[in-house]
Amino acid sequence: MVQLSIIILNYNVKHFLKLCLQSVVQATENIQAEIIVADNASKDGSMQMVAQDFPNVIRLENKANLGFSKANNLAVKKAKGKYICILNPDTVVPEQIFSNLLKFVKTVPDFGAVGVKLIDGKGQFLPESKRQIPTPKVAFQKMVGNATNYYASNLESNDIGCVDVLVGAFMFMSRQRYLQVGGFDEDYFMYGEDIDLSYKLLKAGYKNYYYGKDSVIHFKGESTTKDEVYRARFYGAMQLFYKKHFSNSKFTNLIVKAALKVVKKANKAQGLDTDKEISSNVFIYIGNSSDCVAILSKLKNKQVQHLSLKELQKLTLKNSQLFLDSQFFSFKEIISLLEQYGHHNNTFRIKLKSSNVLIGSDTSTGKGEVLVLELDKIQ
Repeated sequence: MVQLSIIILNYNVKHFLKLCLQSVVQATENIQAEIIVADNASKDGSMQMVAQDFPNVIRLENKANLGFSKANNLAVKKAKGKYICILNPDTVVPEQIFSNLLKFVKTVPDFGAVGVKLIDGKGQFLPESKRQIPTPKVAFQKMVGNATNYYASNLESNDIGCVDVLVGAFMFMSRQRYLQVGGFDEDYFMYGEDIDLSYKLLKAGYKNYYYGKDSVIHFKGESTTKDEVYRARFYGAMQLFYKKHFSNSKFTNLIVKAALKVVKKANKAQGLDTDKEISSNVFIYIGNSSDCVAILSKLKNKQVQHLSLKELQKLTLKNSQLFLDSQFFSFKEIISLLEQYGHHNNTFRIKLKSSNVLIGSDTSTGKGEVLVLELDKIQ
């Protein structure tokens, strides 16, 4: 019997997907699990990569971009696990994550969904990991800069406890309960569907839990360009949520629409849709490959230091970029390094196992970086 089905919806993020799958394969070694990659008509060779590098992964290749909700619902119908985990392709999970959650849910029979502590590519905690129901009042407060009632501030980032809303990048659920509440609402193409599902589980009498003992990297936004289409979908999703679950009074609608217009203008004015460049003064490779050191020195046009983990731990780092080779570290160790050194403007790139690719992200609002090292061109 399959205990767990991990469902990953991909759209044109081949390298991030590969890193995600490497971590998920490690995390399911001792579990009766299946891994399903649903693909929304990617054109970057994602499915060819999965077929070649991960032959045991189930591939569901959609002929068009069906959006988040519909594609995940189709994958859940194919899944055989008692439990499912909806997982973004731009995530990295530690080896113990699924074993720990399978144990945890046995202690909370009333659970609807479970989320975990998410950190970004710089090791910073992502507060959307645990949220309150964004009622019109709460959402309006958040839009004008008061997020006190938007995030679940009653819990610390490392705590375990009940929360209202989890994020769709990582949602661990009973497959039966997911189907019971109708899964993701397909009226949402992208964004808002995680809030909607969390709320439906609450209304069905279940409790959603935040499990802060394990951290997962969520690079964020890798398959999305922050353009007018993105803004229309994001703010449209919030309006749809209010229409479905809250009073449809003219006054409420006017307040919500007015607030959304204000925020859209503010976001554009503040330039939140562009990547924030961070300058690093020191480049450090943590691993065993002298080839990588040579190539990175050429790419960065600066000297790249080669350190062991023991040597690294003796340093106080600022304005540094660390290249972490996953061939020599567990994913739990890599995640811990991000949390430990993700301060003072330090940034990170992770080298994929058995690959010449490094990926990472220096911001929570823009796309990350993919570096392809041409190992055969060292002179």
